[in-house]
Amino acid sequence: MRRRLVAVIVVALAFLGSGGSSHRALAEDQVDLQLVLAADISRSLDSTKFKLQREGYASALTNPKVIAAINSVPSGRIAICFVEWSGANAQAVVVDWTSVGSAHEAEALAQRILAAPRLFMERTAIGSAIEYSMMQFVRSPFKAERRVIDVSGDGTSNAGVEVTVARDRAVSEGVTINGLAILSEFPLASNPTHTHPPGGLLKYYEDNIIGGQGAFALSAENFEAFGRSILNKLIKEIALGSDAAGSLMGLP
Repeated sequence: MRRRLVAVIVVALAFLGSGGSSHRALAEDQVDLQLVLAADISRSLDSTKFKLQREGYASALTNPKVIAAINSVPSGRIAICFVEWSGANAQAVVVDWTSVGSAHEAEALAQRILAAPRLFMERTAIGSAIEYSMMQFVRSPFKAERRVIDVSGDGTSNAGVEVTVARDRAVSEGVTINGLAILSEFPLASNPTHTHPPGGLLKYYEDNIIGGQGAFALSAENFEAFGRSILNKLIKEIALGSDAAGSLMGLP
């Protein structure tokens, strides 16, 4: 009887231990935001612009204000998937889903972004990029009430899936799409309206790309200003609904 009692106690303790691990795993899967950063690397981005864009993302992600924004949400964690895209069939996950809740984790993510090779230099298929980003939510190991696709680029969509169709599909599934339009000083010689559409690129993003609850678009005056713009954009996306957002962006 004593041996049987000991055996029962051991099994019970093992069960409780595995249950505890399961609860911990569930807690680790829970984040406040799943964010796909979808960066344009079409052929209008030369090597200098590409480098500035990568460095802008890395600098913004490691900025203390972004870390403070992450720490301001209830779980203190978000999950990020970094995607780069170009033509209709040219999209890739550069850094897969990563949970970020500290400066150390953000730095590790930034270094992986900076170290990855450039894969594409084709046309600009924004709708296809949105559809590809949606696929990443399906395979995400994390859980969050908010799902956001953050699209950045320097031109209009000229290939692949119709951008408004992809946007509307994403919004119908509860996903928010935000945009960052990178403005060019001079029109693209081969296709002026690609970088300078009627009304401007920011208006194009507002009319055709963004959608969903709380959706917004910002502009960067050029690639040199990209880092500052993506910083403010990330803070707003992460701390949405939090009192911390305005102060972290330096707003009144």
